[in-house]
Amino acid sequence: MKDYLRDSHLTALTDLATRKAIGRRRFMEGAIAAGLTVSAASALWSSRVEAAEPKKGGTFRVGMHDGNTTDDLDPGTTESVYMIQMNHAIRSYLTEITNTNEIGPDAAESWTASDDASVWTFKLFEGMSFHNDKPFTADDAVASLNYHRGEDSKSAAKALLEDVEEITADGSHTVVIKMKSGNADLPYLLSDYHLVMMPSDGEGNVDTKSGIGTGPYKIVEHDPGVSSSFERFENYHKDAWFDAVNFLVINDPATRQNAIKTNEVDAISEVELKTAHLLGRDPNIEIDELASGAHVTIPMFCDVAPFDNLDVRMALKYAIDRDEIVQKIARGHATIGNDHPIGNTLPYWADLDQRQYDPDKAKHHLKKAGAEGLSVSLSAADAAFGGAVDMCILFKEHAAAAGIDINVVREPNDGYWSNVWLVKPFVVVAWGARPTPDVMFSLAYKDDAAWNESHWNNVEFNKILREAKAELNQEKRTEMYRDMQMLCRDDGGTIVPFFRNRVFARRSNVMHGPNMAGNWEMDGARSYQRWWFA
Repeated sequence: MKDYLRDSHLTALTDLATRKAIGRRRFMEGAIAAGLTVSAASALWSSRVEAAEPKKGGTFRVGMHDGNTTDDLDPGTTESVYMIQMNHAIRSYLTEITNTNEIGPDAAESWTASDDASVWTFKLFEGMSFHNDKPFTADDAVASLNYHRGEDSKSAAKALLEDVEEITADGSHTVVIKMKSGNADLPYLLSDYHLVMMPSDGEGNVDTKSGIGTGPYKIVEHDPGVSSSFERFENYHKDAWFDAVNFLVINDPATRQNAIKTNEVDAISEVELKTAHLLGRDPNIEIDELASGAHVTIPMFCDVAPFDNLDVRMALKYAIDRDEIVQKIARGHATIGNDHPIGNTLPYWADLDQRQYDPDKAKHHLKKAGAEGLSVSLSAADAAFGGAVDMCILFKEHAAAAGIDINVVREPNDGYWSNVWLVKPFVVVAWGARPTPDVMFSLAYKDDAAWNESHWNNVEFNKILREAKAELNQEKRTEMYRDMQMLCRDDGGTIVPFFRNRVFARRSNVMHGPNMAGNWEMDGARSYQRWWFA
């Protein structure tokens, strides 16, 4: 059998055995038929099939990007990749995005809705407790969600819960959420990384600072911007396989990749795309890549000159060559964006006419705006994503053909999310995938959202957003989301160059199941719960 045919056959055979579609006997027969010796077939069974059975043990060391000294345990202020990953390691949510990218149970084992989706009832797992042994009850869940709803709340999740009328406990293990109007997406919304379960004091207040949660691991030590260590919480209500987990902040991509090559860490949260092919040649390293709705944005403050002029915004949207950026910056590990945040892996994606690079159209809009010879400053740091600064330099070259001068400002990685994003009027941002358009639009495009990074306020968009939440007719809802994507593309203040594939790496002795979530790095930020050592 030719080598490439044998390898393909053995890969398929191993996949069948891992999924328990065949047993050891049939696996051995197939491997021997492919040309392996009995000892080689047995070794392959042990190293690939038996290793795919989860087992407890070991300390999982992760080299993490986007860690900052300004990171805070308050979930309402969570912004960085590091803290998103940490929240999932130490805390629980009512729901989670599963490894098949569907909605599933976390602290809530089940839920039901009224016919109009305006009243939702969540049944909590019984027997759960916090890391300090305090029993987890419906009162804790109610207080945790209400923390983001207070009149003075600064939480970025406040906009997500704006349509909630009341959250109450019905006994010790049932939570009832009443909406002002129906919301078919509520279970998805409750998986948002801000909405963690925290211990309450019985009077509606919650502990946001200690990091005590009901998640798979509890904090041993935490030094913001440097490192964190955790140990398995033995009373966790699901499985968690590692004995301990250590995070190490490694913001520099070359240093991060060297750390996994030299076995200083077992996994890294993001691979530098321009050297991914070299890293993949190492027989001790596996690279995982998933298409996702994660995307890069370049928002412009629509209430700050010159971006308050629609023609200036359109000129900049026509002045960027998205195809070249996908090839040269994302190295092909991405799909082209179209100036709205809903990717083709997400529900309700609208196949709109793709905006193309067109310097002449950019010049037309500049002339119409009276802004010929436009000069703007664009802030970026590789804290946003590896290659962010290089992307801006390439954008500068594209825009020059339209007579636009872009001054690329390289900002410090540390504190980028607190000092640059939402502060400066033209910046680069990397967004994780949200499970539905409503969540993404409510977080970053609604007029009064805390994370409305472009300060965009479109009356028609906001009207449709409110109506779409309560629309249970899927055909009508699809058309509403299409209209919103068009408004973002043609009126909004955000350039979306591309949707990122999730590309991360692990040592070959780190195992995971056949499916992974793509909403966040490292299996939807749940590798600490789902992965194990061979």
